[in-house]
Amino acid sequence: MATPPAAPLRVTLVNGSFEQPPVTGVEILPDASQTQAPKRVPGWLTTATDHMIELWHSGFNGVPAADGTQFAELNAYQVSTLYQDLPTTPGTKLYWRLYHRGRQGDDTMALDIGAPGSTVQQRRFTDGNTAWGYYTGTYTVPAGQTLTRFAFRSISAAGGNPSVGNFLDGIFFGTAPYVALDKTAIPAGPLDVGDVVTYRITAKNEGGGAAENLILTDLIPQGTTYLPGSLRIVDGPNAGAKSDAQGDDQAYYDAQANKVVFHLGNGATAGNGGSLPNTETLPTGTTVEYRATIDRASGGKQISNTATASYENRLGDTPEPLTSTSNEQVTQVKPAADLTVTKAADATTVTIGQTVTYRITVHNAGPNDATGVTVTDQLPDGLTFLSADGPGSYGSDTGQWTVGDLADGATATLVLRAKATKPGPISNTATATGNEKDPDTTNNTDTVTACVEPAPSCCNPCASQK
Repeated sequence: MATPPAAPLRVTLVNGSFEQPPVTGVEILPDASQTQAPKRVPGWLTTATDHMIELWHSGFNGVPAADGTQFAELNAYQVSTLYQDLPTTPGTKLYWRLYHRGRQGDDTMALDIGAPGSTVQQRRFTDGNTAWGYYTGTYTVPAGQTLTRFAFRSISAAGGNPSVGNFLDGIFFGTAPYVALDKTAIPAGPLDVGDVVTYRITAKNEGGGAAENLILTDLIPQGTTYLPGSLRIVDGPNAGAKSDAQGDDQAYYDAQANKVVFHLGNGATAGNGGSLPNTETLPTGTTVEYRATIDRASGGKQISNTATASYENRLGDTPEPLTSTSNEQVTQVKPAADLTVTKAADATTVTIGQTVTYRITVHNAGPNDATGVTVTDQLPDGLTFLSADGPGSYGSDTGQWTVGDLADGATATLVLRAKATKPGPISNTATATGNEKDPDTTNNTDTVTACVEPAPSCCNPCASQK
């Protein structure tokens, strides 16, 4: 499977199948040079002195179109040449294909390609009036040729009438398909662990021919988890939400390979990619999206990946497999630190006047170092501060233990002593915070209840608490 080179200047005919303007029956209309005419044939020019081109609607006089609903007759009122001049890049390989048919019998025409004024006959075609002949070929633009004429020249027609002969339809002349992928992440970041990222990939065909059997694949970026139910074709053929299941619409999530797959283009099905026209026909291409949640392990790192597309160039005799790769989308993830707090008392039952000793432990479970760590442990009414021992500092008036920085996997412990001054159950809570996003805040707080008893001669106010 080949990756196409950088896209050359796109070459594609205008109105190749003569579908414009719509006609009923048969009409002889001015060519594209007659800009003053309200109804004319786009794209095509003729060497006929009257500048007229003859268009037929499918089924007129019993002749069906080979492609679409209309076709042209090379001989309108005169024997002539029908042509288009197209900007080209020297060295580019161009593909051509066409349908030809006689009107009253065997008609013959020539295909001429080259610089205007010095075209070279590529081939002659002779076909009867019972079926369309189909032909294909290639042409490589010579050095220095930046304008190329693609022309059909009438040679002969059955019956000898100069206004009769050589039907044409389904004409293509141009470059191979070239799918360009552009991937974006929304929001752009930096983002936090736990945030949801929407990835959008736009596929545009910057070539000439249609990109056939177009399939886009994107591995879920490492360090993220696919968000179920988020597949969508944003615009283009088959737009709308898609299920995660394989086989029921044009997209699916492959859990085993951890990737999303989209079948794109006109006629795409659950089993096959479709046909993506070039940007002359579909300027915005087609865009898909899916969402992923940033994993805890991605804290402080970058998330990056690229999307790929496979498709076929079917302009030649056999399909040519091609691939395209998107730009690398990089998202910076802010550091994250999971702080956990454990609080315990050396004794949970004391007497008034005794010391209650608390041990508050804060642990950083990562994945990154924590900065600005603070544990708030405000002593409640009934406890009077005595001392605090541990790293950092403890403010008895604010109840804040300023721990500072705490490395990934590190632990800090504060021993806090207070005098019991009031009988009854006393609850004391410690809560940890830091500068970084905490991916799990359910373990940031811990509470200990101590029972303070009066003198032994008094009643026991804590008895109902035991």
